[in-house]
Amino acid sequence: MCLAIEGLFHKLSLTMANLFRGKKLLCASSLLALLFCNISTATATVENVVFILSDDHRFDLMGFMEEAPEWLETPNLDRLAREGAHLKNAFVTTSLCSPSRASVLTGQYMHRHRVVDNQRAVPEGTIFFPSYLQDAGIQTAFVGKWHMGHDDDSRRSGFDHWVSFVGQGKYFNPTLNINGERKDFEGYNADILTDQAVDWLESEKDDDKPFFLYLAYKAVHYPFQPPERHAGRYHGKPIPYPETMANTERNYRTAPRWVRERRFSIHGIDHMETGAFDNDPVPDFDDLYWDFCEAVHGLDENVGRVLDYLDEAGLAENTLVMYMGDNGFHLGEHGFYDKRDAYEPSIRVPLLARAPGLIEAGSVVTPMVQNIDIASTIMEAMGVSIPDGQSRARRMDGMSFLPLLKGEKPEWRDHILYEYHWEWNFPATPTLFAIRTDRYKYVYHHGVWDIDAFYDLETDPIERHNLIQVPAYQAQIKSLRDQLFAELDASGALEVPYRRPAGERLDQRKLD
Repeated sequence: MCLAIEGLFHKLSLTMANLFRGKKLLCASSLLALLFCNISTATATVENVVFILSDDHRFDLMGFMEEAPEWLETPNLDRLAREGAHLKNAFVTTSLCSPSRASVLTGQYMHRHRVVDNQRAVPEGTIFFPSYLQDAGIQTAFVGKWHMGHDDDSRRSGFDHWVSFVGQGKYFNPTLNINGERKDFEGYNADILTDQAVDWLESEKDDDKPFFLYLAYKAVHYPFQPPERHAGRYHGKPIPYPETMANTERNYRTAPRWVRERRFSIHGIDHMETGAFDNDPVPDFDDLYWDFCEAVHGLDENVGRVLDYLDEAGLAENTLVMYMGDNGFHLGEHGFYDKRDAYEPSIRVPLLARAPGLIEAGSVVTPMVQNIDIASTIMEAMGVSIPDGQSRARRMDGMSFLPLLKGEKPEWRDHILYEYHWEWNFPATPTLFAIRTDRYKYVYHHGVWDIDAFYDLETDPIERHNLIQVPAYQAQIKSLRDQLFAELDASGALEVPYRRPAGERLDQRKLD
């Protein structure tokens, strides 16, 4: 009994020390919740977390990146990188909106959470990691694009405060569901979502509790639409066309057949500027590129508004801010626009993190991290226990990269896995599985009479030369293929059921 009481007071003293470190006092009920729930504030490294998720923002369209056009302006994302860490090798496990967002919120691969495309609702019983934060006495808020369950904007579990919209939403004049009440707004979607997030931070959250804000922008999702104040801002600027965009023998000599065929189909650049009978209008590539960059600039402004509020409210010192894209996006590479496939522009995403006193300013994290790691990282940062994983719903596939953010060198993965299932709605891209190491990538294509792919990313970072048929690499290819399927089989990835067709089918392909 005495030992139990001594332990409780020890935990109380550690909790109080942590709270005073944050320069805030909690009410008695909040303090009891912290003591007896799932949180261990003695090991928490931050008090609050703001997680910002954008849509279709590719990894290199940030001003501080060497690959970005010199005229692109992203001062606030540049600021995050300057004041925090840039995780330069960040990837998604599935490059598609709903599956990727489900992986962020569950810490699970697509084959485990079963959100395999943009048409499906989340399976009943799914647990989103903010529920664990709630159980630990942390207040949670969701503002923005949910998208899983395409036509449903109702509040999802894990969030005390809810602001969202149906499906992809609209760039202008959206209707928002605010805690069950729908309200029409005038203006630009990203501006309005930022207003909602700042309003909650300023006037609706409980100042006596730590908080988690999940701010999910529609921007910069295709078709790219910037705010009116930036429309035309970059039009006419020089475009850095990628080498693999050209329809040449050199670019397609060793490519799988489906890659060249997709060039003339939905998500291919030779499908653009369609005529009256194609029934699938796609913008001119140059306009698409400039609009994309203008939308990124407008998004950056809103990220800056959030950072400015945290500074002005005195919250920045105790808050971890993370910025991430939900998937990559081709801008001409291999003749593509869009995502879905396993090429680098599709699977790589921007990922930035800032936490003064925890993350060294200007640091660069080089190990490979993925969207399935976000849940574990945020939970560890806030001192919340990661679930034991005894059931499918509770098991997390990701790893916390908090030690990497702190400059430590833990044992870390030496490869990542990627999965995508063919969609009836967008049939130009086959089912594919991939395994990527720091240097090599093997891609298996399922359901098409075609070759697989193997790339040496060190000597061929633009993935122009498919080495799948080179004799010298056959042993290495077999080793990676065996490893890929062994890991997929062990985790149930090969047992995803076939889905009933749903939604619109975009399957028109031009002849080359």
